[in-house]
Amino acid sequence: MIKVGIIGCGKIADSHAALIQRIAECEIVGACDQEELMAKQLYERFKIRQYFSDAKRMIEVTRPDIVHITTPPQSHFELGKFCLESGCHVYIEKPFTLNTEEGIRLINLAIEKNLKLTVGHDAVFNHAERRMRKLILNGYLGGSPVHMESYYCYDLGDSYAKALTGDKNHWVRQLPGKLLHNIISHGVCEIAEHLTMDKPIIIAHGFTSPQLRKLNETEIIDELRVIINANDCTTAYFTFSSQMKPTLHQFRIYGPKNAIIVDHNHQTCIKMRGMNYTSYLDKFVPPIILAKQYAANTINNVNHFLKNDFHMKSGMKFLIESLYRSVAYDTPPPIPYREIILTSRIMDSIFTQIRSDKPHSTTSQTEAP
Repeated sequence: MIKVGIIGCGKIADSHAALIQRIAECEIVGACDQEELMAKQLYERFKIRQYFSDAKRMIEVTRPDIVHITTPPQSHFELGKFCLESGCHVYIEKPFTLNTEEGIRLINLAIEKNLKLTVGHDAVFNHAERRMRKLILNGYLGGSPVHMESYYCYDLGDSYAKALTGDKNHWVRQLPGKLLHNIISHGVCEIAEHLTMDKPIIIAHGFTSPQLRKLNETEIIDELRVIINANDCTTAYFTFSSQMKPTLHQFRIYGPKNAIIVDHNHQTCIKMRGMNYTSYLDKFVPPIILAKQYAANTINNVNHFLKNDFHMKSGMKFLIESLYRSVAYDTPPPIPYREIILTSRIMDSIFTQIRSDKPHSTTSQTEAP
């Protein structure tokens, strides 16, 4: 039986608790939040064994094997460090830490303690993404990626935008990258997974949308465009937008022979053939092939739905289960540490640039472990 503790009992903790309780042979033994009422409500709704307002006390009393840290990012490093030093394996919600230096220190500590550590990049473990990863492993691209495009859009909505613009002390505003810092790791990590260079060149441009400017917002950047160049071998574009419609969550990866497009919103994984058909056949055959692929994706999704494995957080469930298996069988954690650090390094470079509005190379940053 794996004993699990949760530190931070806000909205995202609900998803963690619900999914943990769907996994066999594990139990949530403690819920903790500095605001005791928050810990108590999670404890009551999910029938958790105990609740606490002090993390040290929770670990001393419940002795969890794994701790999920679902607090605002400002506390991720200190809580992660404390849990690792207490002998617990750790799942930290995204973003991993406030900067790359903190991330490297946590990873080095996990290695030193022979403990498992992962970050909540759960979007890359949904069904469509796993189908894409299998195609790539089987050589569908025809070689290393030539180019990638990652779109991660966000619908601020009137209520969220007003809450963020109306509260100058909102915790999101205290992050180095503000709104972007809390969101873009999902899209950036998709690119980082397929880069072979640890120090790519990053060129970023960010600005405040007309929607937020109408609310007299001048500090929050909600439009971001990034170019990534890995040694002139692999390039990538990353787009974050609160204004684009439809609200895309999409990843495209192009190889020397073929390409793959993953649509997270519709959970489709589409193979794009690199060769053209002869003459007018190229106008008739590809649409038929694409229609067949979309139909196959629909059938696949329906089958997962009927098996009760097509909920909104299926990627998170897969990631949590993968971490638990790595703990139980002492196998590598589900996300390689190199990818976690590279994602953080790219984000650091983006935030440095949008503050200074000057192109910046990550070659001056700290080496990954």
